[in-house]
Amino acid sequence: MDTMQEMTNTITVPGAPDIPGLSFRGYRDAADFEKMVAVIQGCKQVDHMERSDTAQDIERNYRYTPNFDLTKDILYVEMDGKVVGYYRVTWYFEDNGDAIYTHFGFLLPELRGRGIGRAILAYLQNRIRAIAAAHQPEQPKYYQSYADETERASTAFLLTAGYQPIRHFYTMLRPDLENIPDLPLPDGYEIRPVLEEHLAMIMAASSEAFRDHWGYSSATEPKLEEIKEDQDFDPSLWCVAWHGDQVAGMVLNYIVRAENLEYERLRGYTENICVRRPHRKQGLARALIAASLGILRERGMLEASLHVDTENLSGALRLYESVGFRPLSRHTTYRKPLEIAWPNLRII
Repeated sequence: MDTMQEMTNTITVPGAPDIPGLSFRGYRDAADFEKMVAVIQGCKQVDHMERSDTAQDIERNYRYTPNFDLTKDILYVEMDGKVVGYYRVTWYFEDNGDAIYTHFGFLLPELRGRGIGRAILAYLQNRIRAIAAAHQPEQPKYYQSYADETERASTAFLLTAGYQPIRHFYTMLRPDLENIPDLPLPDGYEIRPVLEEHLAMIMAASSEAFRDHWGYSSATEPKLEEIKEDQDFDPSLWCVAWHGDQVAGMVLNYIVRAENLEYERLRGYTENICVRRPHRKQGLARALIAASLGILRERGMLEASLHVDTENLSGALRLYESVGFRPLSRHTTYRKPLEIAWPNLRII
């Protein structure tokens, strides 16, 4: 990128503190993804985050994120030309009609507490209001962000800014894969190996089953192409129950190899646990989880993890506890009602 391109890429953030070397810009090229990974790495120890992101992961995620413009919806924070933080906005409509405008980001710990976050939040909210101004005036609209309970600075910042916790989620852990309960499938159901020609049907059944869940948006459901690009994509780990020629329920297990290597553990995930409505209340989900734990054990894993909405009306939390999972950490979604106002942004 030449000097002129760099100049046009500069973003003015009104109210930013007067710190020598501090500047803001938009996306430039694919090299920015590696810089984002470096920022996440620099935050992990202070925020007690366990994650193993790669530039390829971020690029793929952004490429498939709906209603996201890489040239407009991401803000990089620099000190003396080095990326020290980044923030992103995107939006979607829930199937219940609510409009959700999400923002999140990371800032290296040594730059926190100096007024940078407050200025960035105002900038992001201005960008969101510009987007929301094109949507139906009567539509309920909310700013949304997230924080793990270990991200104390982010949590305090959101609460101070008027955001309220709207939903809590647990990461749960089964610390061993011993004493897995022997739970046969209900009569008429069977687990079959996943074939390539099954994938589209499995994803459609998953989307149907999750329509009952809080915050569901068909627009944000993962695309099969995206899933297949994941370096840890391995449908031989999946546990899918069939009833005749119909997918009845599933657990789409996976193993994050880079994460296991970084944290020196052997953990598998029993995720995307769902049963379609006609097949519920028969013990199918519990039997599929038990079978999934066995699959992970066969692949050499020593523990299993999953994520759950603590207020899930289906009783998912109790179900997972019944097969040996226990809460490990809590993650919270925060929201604040959005009032439309025309933005005052300048990009130079």
